[in-house]
Amino acid sequence: MEVNPLSIIMVKSDSKGDRLLFRYPYNVPQHQTSVIPSRKTPYSIVQNGDDILQNAPPAVSHICFDQLYGISDDVLATLFAVKSELCNQKFELKVNDVRFVSHPTLVKIESEDQKNSAFFRINIVFALHAQASYSIVKCYYELSKRIGVALLYEERRAGYLSNEMKMMVACIDEVAAAAQEHDNATSGNVNLFDTILRDSSLAQFIKTIYQDLCTTGLLNVTMNQSVTLSFCLPQKAHQFHKKGVIVEPEAIDKCLHALKPYHGMLLLVDPSELLDCVPPSGARMLLQLIEAYNPLKSLQNMASDADLLIDHVYQLVGHLVYWAKATIIYPLCETNVYVIAPDAQLNIHSNLSDKFSTKFPGMSLFEVISDFSLPTSIGHLTTPLQHPARQGRLAQMVLWMLQHHLLMQLHTYVQFIASYDEEEFHSALKEDHSEEARDTGVEQEHQQVMNEKINASCSSLANASSQPLAVPMNRKHSLSEDLYPDSLTLASTTSNTRPSSASHRSNISHSSVGQTASSTDNDESIASMEDEDKIKRLLSVFDECDRKAILNIPAASNPEDLALMVRLWQAGYFKGEHHLEEIMYFENLRRSQLLQLVDKFRGVLIIYETEDPAIASLYTVPKQ
Repeated sequence: MEVNPLSIIMVKSDSKGDRLLFRYPYNVPQHQTSVIPSRKTPYSIVQNGDDILQNAPPAVSHICFDQLYGISDDVLATLFAVKSELCNQKFELKVNDVRFVSHPTLVKIESEDQKNSAFFRINIVFALHAQASYSIVKCYYELSKRIGVALLYEERRAGYLSNEMKMMVACIDEVAAAAQEHDNATSGNVNLFDTILRDSSLAQFIKTIYQDLCTTGLLNVTMNQSVTLSFCLPQKAHQFHKKGVIVEPEAIDKCLHALKPYHGMLLLVDPSELLDCVPPSGARMLLQLIEAYNPLKSLQNMASDADLLIDHVYQLVGHLVYWAKATIIYPLCETNVYVIAPDAQLNIHSNLSDKFSTKFPGMSLFEVISDFSLPTSIGHLTTPLQHPARQGRLAQMVLWMLQHHLLMQLHTYVQFIASYDEEEFHSALKEDHSEEARDTGVEQEHQQVMNEKINASCSSLANASSQPLAVPMNRKHSLSEDLYPDSLTLASTTSNTRPSSASHRSNISHSSVGQTASSTDNDESIASMEDEDKIKRLLSVFDECDRKAILNIPAASNPEDLALMVRLWQAGYFKGEHHLEEIMYFENLRRSQLLQLVDKFRGVLIIYETEDPAIASLYTVPKQ
């Protein structure tokens, strides 16, 4: 696989010369050629020597059994013994089908009198497949840089690197001398690195790095019992949950940047395995988060329960997601709609069915997941008569399938699309103009002033970002209320204008029944005029074509419903970019309120279900 390193090479360079001190793995036969001869058959065509030379491959391969070979130690030492000018920056070299990546480090050795300081250069090189992606190369460069920083720190603290280098050089000289006497360079080379690996803790450190990168992609190794190196190769680490699928760091960063307080977290491993992926400074906060962890809670609720800032929770959750220890979900509830993920590994060669049966005895994975062949909510699969234990068992099975990326959640998005008859609209528009022409000049001027004020306010709102503001849950005002402060208090105002209470009737001792009826009619007519005026002001934020389509909807005659629709439209929620859960959180609304509003204005509001883009990058197979 192009994610795994082919080899790790350690080269030093100083005034005494250039040396390859260690490389791992080192047991690949160096005498093999890059072209593996094909098996001869009775139908093979016999070629002479000239034909073989003419048809030889243009480049020699240096990869055999996913390891580096065919390049001698002397050549590697010459290639990577860089000058001081190339230190402390990225070094990259491509040789045929191999790409070498490193971050050379310049080390200063202080003498006792601090006058005769010496310098040497150490280079930890990773040999990779030449076709490795840019993100993989970038990760290995970062790892080489971190190893160099750790070596530099230990050298300044205890002279660790100098002592290890002296031991390696002495071993190399001793084995080289013995190899010349026996004239067996190949076996001497193998014995050399075996001896170094046995005696050098730095060589053992490099071997552990190679093995961990090839197996899990996660590093948590300690150098000289002092410095702990933690590193994650996400392209490898996420394959533990989704074999054969490479999750790029850019996709993870995109998901983490889109995190919202209403999102949730689902652990993919046992909580006891989480402390290995965080530095000691973050262990306390991680323990607090683990104690408050619940897949039914949002990140905001977990932050509150753990007594942590939401920004700290974002950092911890992002770290766990990057290390393939957790994934992002929406908190589990009955209204969540799930469907089988497009990359669900449900083939006959998958062992998930056996793992599911072990986790849930007596249950079949294929039988349970078949309920989600079409988008289905958890509440649709449960009934109030069911025992709570059965509902809890279903929730556990859904969480297990989410952990193994077998299910994907679908969210409901709302899109504003005004449909109208073009001929009817133009005819109605002409009638409106003719009626306006018959109005008095005073009314026209008054209406024109009002429209100019409203249009100026609406244009400023329209130019604002469509992204909602991160308002707290106890929000008590909105954009529409600022523009029309009395639109949402219409019900209470209207009820107060009507003399309906007994106390109010007792205070009117000098009024006759006819006068009371007359005042009631006047109040109703005034309220009706106020409603019409508010409706016109609310509709003025739309274009003429959209306004006509909205007026054809019966719910538009209700100022409260219209005010809520206008408020959400102005906030940019009806562009198909925000799902119901997001609107519910930022606008402090119930799901039933939103669904009723969408149903009332279904002539201009359409809904559709799709995945959350913030989470979809962790579930879908990236295009090759």
